Amino acid sequence: MLTRRNFGLALGALGLTGGLPALAQNVRIMRVANTAAVNDPQQCFVTAGQSPRLNFYKSGGVDVEYVNMSSMTQALQSLRAGHVEFGPAVPGILLPAMAKDPSLDLVSVYKWLPRNANTIVVKPGSPIKTAADLAGKRIGVRSQGDAGVVITKTMLAELGLKDDKCEYIAIGDGAPAGAAIDNERVDAMVAFDTATARIELVGTKLRYVPLTPKFAQLGSGWMCVPRKMLKDERKNLVALFRGIAKSTIFSNANLDAGIDLHWSVYPESKPKGRTEEEARKELAFILKDRKNSWMRRPDDPDQRMGASSLAEWKANIEMAAESSKNPKLAEELGDPNRLFSNELIDEINAFDKQAIVEMAKSFKG
Repeated sequence: MLTRRNFGLALGALGLTGGLPALAQNVRIMRVANTAAVNDPQQCFVTAGQSPRLNFYKSGGVDVEYVNMSSMTQALQSLRAGHVEFGPAVPGILLPAMAKDPSLDLVSVYKWLPRNANTIVVKPGSPIKTAADLAGKRIGVRSQGDAGVVITKTMLAELGLKDDKCEYIAIGDGAPAGAAIDNERVDAMVAFDTATARIELVGTKLRYVPLTPKFAQLGSGWMCVPRKMLKDERKNLVALFRGIAKSTIFSNANLDAGIDLHWSVYPESKPKGRTEEEARKELAFILKDRKNSWMRRPDDPDQRMGASSLAEWKANIEMAAESSKNPKLAEELGDPNRLFSNELIDEINAFDKQAIVEMAKSFKG
């Protein structure tokens, strides 16, 4: 098995080796910008396939290495610098950055989260009932570089409201975030479903507020690569994202097995101070909604894993223009077809999906 770097690998250390080819034992190591900052089993939709028992990546000549990031902004900088090969793409952050700096030439090639996994949460007794009520409020976000800021702006802009009187307060994760909500240091929090589920696990009672209608219909997670990689490493990218597609289907069909396989690959992430059974119960709660968001909606006309559409990217541009208060964003970005690519998707999906489901259902720990 490849030696994996410590989860807390510093970006500065990467700078010392960024120019070296990421190759080991004829396997191309594809480094991913991990904006969750920690590597835990919520990422089993990627990591399960790294287990030798599944071998979804190395069979195609690739493997994945996680590099922790503190924010989406840092992830974009790392992609530009070549410190990582692929990373998350949140349109509300990515598109204004690309318009401002044309040298940031990234293309979204795989939609890993086809359903909207963002949430708005408040205390049960809060007067906030709809997203419109967020205007002028103190909004809790994981960090100042977190997507929660842009998501709030996007939803308010959809409603024709401004966020100029909102205050965005970094409250972190888990217990600290729960305390900020309990003690009314913030009026609401906007974050991914896995982050708010972790807050509920520490005992904080939350009420979920519906997302705005238009925003709720959009996917919430893509993976992007430098455009040059599409030409230079097409075969490796197909193998990488096919491995992710297989891991996603497997973990959706058998979440317990996905968690076990993650722990087998990353033993450092196993629970400390509590039993494995307790940890598994917590993870099942955290991923109760997320595991379905990994998969296409049943009514989605395109059921291919990772596929995007021009219509959704036009909607992403429109919302990013509103949230960034830049009415010229579409003009500055140019042809929206350049922002995403489906050119790998048919090759990525060239496997028997039902066979992966059956493998997952019959898998023995």
